[in-house]
Amino acid sequence: MNKKNNTSPYYIGLMSGTSMDAVDTAVVNFSKSRPRLIAYEQYPIDPDTRTSIRSINTKSTIEDVSKQDYLIGELFASAVNRILSEQGIAPNDVAAVGCHGQTILHLPDDQYPRTLQIGDPNLIAERTGIATTADFRRMDMAAGGQGAPLAPSFHDQVFRKPGLNRVILNIGGIANVSMLPANPSVSVSGFDTGPGNGLMDDWCQMHLGHEMDVDSKWANSGEPIDSLLSAMLNDEYFSMVPPKSSGRDYFNLDWIQARIAETGLEVKSEDVQATLFELTRINICDAIQGYLADADEIYVCGGGAHNQRLMKSIQKTLAGKLVADTHSLGIDPDAVEAVTFAWLAKCRLEEINGNSPSVTGAKANCILGGLYLPPTKN
Repeated sequence: MNKKNNTSPYYIGLMSGTSMDAVDTAVVNFSKSRPRLIAYEQYPIDPDTRTSIRSINTKSTIEDVSKQDYLIGELFASAVNRILSEQGIAPNDVAAVGCHGQTILHLPDDQYPRTLQIGDPNLIAERTGIATTADFRRMDMAAGGQGAPLAPSFHDQVFRKPGLNRVILNIGGIANVSMLPANPSVSVSGFDTGPGNGLMDDWCQMHLGHEMDVDSKWANSGEPIDSLLSAMLNDEYFSMVPPKSSGRDYFNLDWIQARIAETGLEVKSEDVQATLFELTRINICDAIQGYLADADEIYVCGGGAHNQRLMKSIQKTLAGKLVADTHSLGIDPDAVEAVTFAWLAKCRLEEINGNSPSVTGAKANCILGGLYLPPTKN
């Protein structure tokens, strides 16, 4: 990595979440006191690729996983090159790429705690000519942490305001919260609350063939099933004390079907969707009320910020508190996670700790991620 790259103002963050619908790509300038989003794009992942990624599970072969690792690496590299071309930014003007990778396994509480994100960073570095940072979760996990969520560290840096109790709520496939206390001397806390959009999206895709239930209109056509909702909320994950994190390994279609089987009922698909909507609302609001009940403000990011019915439902449940999206704080709610990984890339290059032990439960602060340098060209 040459001197020019060390002093370059731009970083690129790449994120592909549990929805696997697009590669979120953010170009960020960190030269000022607050990050400035230069460009943000969502490059769609084609349905066949998405299906292939989603088919990976604990029974997949090494050949399957390694093939997807290669293909997703190419996909991420293409996203970087595309946004640079569209913005007229040269690779030498970018200090580093921070790539979250595509999570295919996350088992922090197993006898052998492990997590795995694929999307070969060697390919990204070679194809783009830019230093690439990746594999951010495993050092925190090696230090006894959950390896997730990592966003609270970034939220603490850019969104905390002394004198105000703030919550940053990310509603992706899984929902997570960052608790930012009014007292600057109190550490940030946060955890995955449970399902966000993920279960509703999966159920919608299974029954309607649509990627998502826009504004939960289909859910609104059904009636929540009380006994099914109780069976879902009785899952031990919701009563676990943080630190905790989760993902598609746990909350998936099999989980829904198992809960339905517990009730022994014949159910209508739209009623299950209505129940999943309530599950999302309740697990989010219970987390906020249980761990930062005196929150003054809740700022939402992630895809769920666009679900107007969900936003209004959270506002109603948390009556008296401001509920808005992170546009109000100066960052596009869709881009917050991608910007987070651009920031983690900056932390890696500067050898700054990127985790928050008060969030993940790690025994120590850690410099996160591996660094992959592009080949030296003659």
